[in-house]
Amino acid sequence: MPPERQGNIRQIDDTGGPRAWFNSLPIITRYWFGGALVTTVMCNFGFIPIMKVIWIWDNVWENFEIWRFLTPFLFVGIFDFNTLMSLYMLQSFSNRYEMEPYNTGGGGGTADYAFALIFGTISIFLTYPIMGMLLPAPPVFARTLMMFVLYVWSKRHPTAPTSIWGVQFQAIYLPFAQIVLSIAMGAMYSDLVHGMVCGHLFYFLVDVVPIVYGRDVLHTPQFLIDQIGVGAYVPPANNTGAAGNNVWSPPGRNNPPPDPAGPSRGHSWGSGGQRLGSS
Repeated sequence: MPPERQGNIRQIDDTGGPRAWFNSLPIITRYWFGGALVTTVMCNFGFIPIMKVIWIWDNVWENFEIWRFLTPFLFVGIFDFNTLMSLYMLQSFSNRYEMEPYNTGGGGGTADYAFALIFGTISIFLTYPIMGMLLPAPPVFARTLMMFVLYVWSKRHPTAPTSIWGVQFQAIYLPFAQIVLSIAMGAMYSDLVHGMVCGHLFYFLVDVVPIVYGRDVLHTPQFLIDQIGVGAYVPPANNTGAAGNNVWSPPGRNNPPPDPAGPSRGHSWGSGGQRLGSS
């Protein structure tokens, strides 16, 4: 058992702190940012060889190194200012978009964000060979997926105020500003362009196609909704009855949105896109 507190002694998390801040992040952002931070640090200090985490299809196919489907999205880069900024933007915009993603069937909640990331990772894998023929594309995808999320968030909230180094502008311009800044700093930018392309594909399918063509082509898989729930994820509640039996509440169902989307509701994607007839 943990030691009891005595008198006015307070623990560090009583007034907030790194642990409290980290635990306050939404669940997917928490695990992605934590995994990216640990993987990047371990690789930079030599505990994990960088060649073991980057994307090499031949090693996956010939040696069954299936962890490479995950690790390229966790290694951000060698320690420099650009890597630190990328880690910050990863947690910041993953946090923002996870709080209010496009509603693709999960009520605009955590399941929809998980589906968006799955779509992003698959599209990044499929388009990587094409991107490699056009621009020198690095075999790591953390910044690529970060830009995917940032771009989709900017389309979801185009007029949200944002800034870079004190320069204020609307969110719709942020992805382009980020690429210009990377070019100005002499940093790699092809991975950001790659993420923007994949992000635009997702935005087009989830927001433009339903409005222009009247068809819903992207739906959050039912197994994600069953596992995560509708709306923002809520951990299962462990309610101990009088007889000592554990009663588990379904995850996410404790805090559903007021109007969760259903399969028969049509394209009720939320308020991210522009409605027909609006200027």
